[in-house]
Amino acid sequence: MGDGESLEGCVWEALAFASHYNLDNLVAIFDVNRLDHSGTLPLEHCMDVYQKRCEAFGWNTFVADGRDVEALCQVFWQATQVKNKPTALIAKTFKGRSIPSVEDAENWHGKPMPQERADAIIKLIESQIETNINLEPKTPIEDAPEVNITNVGMTSPPSYRIGDVVATRKACGLALAKLGHEHDRVIVLDSDTKNSTFSEIFKKEHPKRFIECCIAEQNMVSVALGCSTHDRTIVFASTFAAFLTRAFDQIRIGAISKSNINLIGSHCGISIGENIPSQMALEGLAMFCTIPNCNVFYPSDAVSTEHAVFLAASTKGVCYIRTTRPETAVIYSQHESFAIGEAKVIRHSADDKVTVIGAGITLHEVLAAAKELSNQGVYIRVIDLFTVKPLDSTTIIANAKSTGGYIITVEDHHPEGGIRDAVCAAVSMEPDIQVCQLAVLGLPQDGQSSELLDMFGVSARHIVMAVKSILMN
Repeated sequence: MGDGESLEGCVWEALAFASHYNLDNLVAIFDVNRLDHSGTLPLEHCMDVYQKRCEAFGWNTFVADGRDVEALCQVFWQATQVKNKPTALIAKTFKGRSIPSVEDAENWHGKPMPQERADAIIKLIESQIETNINLEPKTPIEDAPEVNITNVGMTSPPSYRIGDVVATRKACGLALAKLGHEHDRVIVLDSDTKNSTFSEIFKKEHPKRFIECCIAEQNMVSVALGCSTHDRTIVFASTFAAFLTRAFDQIRIGAISKSNINLIGSHCGISIGENIPSQMALEGLAMFCTIPNCNVFYPSDAVSTEHAVFLAASTKGVCYIRTTRPETAVIYSQHESFAIGEAKVIRHSADDKVTVIGAGITLHEVLAAAKELSNQGVYIRVIDLFTVKPLDSTTIIANAKSTGGYIITVEDHHPEGGIRDAVCAAVSMEPDIQVCQLAVLGLPQDGQSSELLDMFGVSARHIVMAVKSILMN
């Protein structure tokens, strides 16, 4: 890595992680050339400071001349002799070494060399070559055993019954443990939240395939990306949904690299109740919906959560599963089938006047509102999205047209970038469809889950009011 890059906090998260796990087959090379993109770095060529920092993180550390091939080879050999410690090589280098007026000079980063100067420089470099031997590195030995991670399927249906009360975060932990029994290439990472995300269930049943990453979410995602390389493992990483915002850069780079990782964010929205507002994830849908080719699952009960886990395990690209803290009723039977991009119409009649769309905790508020409205002779159609991305536009448009063109979206999320925005995009070419949104406005607060849902306007009471308002107008 470059010395400028080494200022990133995620680098030191990785150094601490590697030291903790005694990764003695790992070598980190620091290219210390003292120059950044636009000037000089704070430490410049203070090699002893880099060395002391790495040693303080528990690394076996060497300092060498980065232009001395023999010295570098000696360090790499020494690294193979060290046990229970990773090795850091602090290599002193100079940008543009031996090139007149360029060596160790500022403002050359990323700039093309004029053609006439480039020709002269190439000749200068060629004149310094002291051998005619054509150096060709040996091809790495491919001695890893073949594995198959494509044969993922649910061999037995979920064990839940309609009416059971289970938090989707717990159902997710149970589903991961079940998946681990069905496929030995499944691994799970967590960032010190395993007793809240319930990934501890996986750890208990598959301890050798669980990786604790501590409170270092950027590094956790980076480790997940590394584990997914070469399609040798099925990787899940779980934490509070709010904490994944810290790792957005790693997530987007993972998508650009066409990596296959599955991320689970629990404790989303104000519905987490009595907890500090900073942990109420209200922007996660917006964040993940911007990731190219990302599948965004938002299951509403234990059965759909188990299906989300198994579908994510067998899907290429980045997958995100948004789970809920409070316990909610199971609404689907054991034999209900699910597919990515297919919503569920779970309540309908010929007399429906409005289509109301929910997901996760808000679906249960929608169902409560539908029951109250039906007692008053008002009927609504209820849709469970299951996946926010890809969105089931066909189902949404067809049902909206059947209910007078009226849609209400209800989400435990900020207004921007969530369910409403996805639905509006889907119906944007349909002139006779109107979308009304109920979402969390303003800054979250501490309180009881039901109180907060009502305070921020996404409870059954507010859904009833929104439906009546539409029908009155």
